[in-house]
Amino acid sequence: MRRRTNNDWMNKRHFLGTATLAGLWPAVDALAADPARKGPGLLTLSGAIGKSNRGPVDPALDQLLVKHGVKFDKAYVFDSEALLRLPSVRIKATLEYDAKLHSLAGPLLTSVLEAAGVPTTSEVTIALRAVDGYVVPLSMANARAYRMIVATEIDGTPLSLGGLGPQWAIYEADTLAAFKDKPLKERFALCPWGLYSIEVTRG
Repeated sequence: MRRRTNNDWMNKRHFLGTATLAGLWPAVDALAADPARKGPGLLTLSGAIGKSNRGPVDPALDQLLVKHGVKFDKAYVFDSEALLRLPSVRIKATLEYDAKLHSLAGPLLTSVLEAAGVPTTSEVTIALRAVDGYVVPLSMANARAYRMIVATEIDGTPLSLGGLGPQWAIYEADTLAAFKDKPLKERFALCPWGLYSIEVTRG
């Protein structure tokens, strides 16, 4: 894998090779400590993180982040390959949209946070932000307790923009005591699909 310098590219925002979405996801400055990013950035972590691979929000090119009021001086961006390098966990959940049991897979949310330099023992608040602007605040304690995953596939098929992707923060609601006895439509209020940004705040 060829490593790239900070000036190697300005990403043209090809999402999953199917659409050009100029300005939707930020460009990334590759650091020597991590493999160079090959694909478009799909998930941006900002705030109280210990690692970064890009600089501040670009008011011209980071249009979705700007629209949603996301601000940072540095961030850590994952592409598809970076997410797939993390250990994958598979869960099953009956979804509210069709009342059918589906298989979803992806890394634990805590694993994603840890990869961006956020200790999983830290007491932080996580803001999970979807592409439609929907934001879910979540404590690290609940992220651990619910074993929430950042799903990248459903029933063996990659999640896609226009569907439930690019990622979906979700837990196995069928088996969790906090959710399993709730009406189906009330089980997933903490599970934003279309996840593209995570903001980490101390305290």
